[in-house]
Amino acid sequence: MAQFDNVSVKKKANIYFGGKCVSHTILLPNGTRSTVGVIFPSTLTFNTQAAEVMEILAGECRVKLHGASEWVEYKEDQKFSVPANSSFEIETSDTLHYVCHFE
Repeated sequence: MAQFDNVSVKKKANIYFGGKCVSHTILLPNGTRSTVGVIFPSTLTFNTQAAEVMEILAGECRVKLHGASEWVEYKEDQKFSVPANSSFEIETSDTLHYVCHFE
């Protein structure tokens, strides 16, 4: 899907890690929420409360899920899932554009 229709957008940005990750929350008509954002070149660790699906829109990254021993590479048009109450490390050497779908 190239766009979200009929959504509400929270005006205030979510800014994490001193501006290395910036996103906006969108509320979908079915009651779910997603964030649309960018991660600037960095290596970051995110903690999850809800299960997430990270959809890569542009750029490339390496991801290591909590408990995994190996990094996995993802690029445009790929996605990965993160369980609830977990964490993941993400590394990018260029700006990464993403959508995070919360389940």
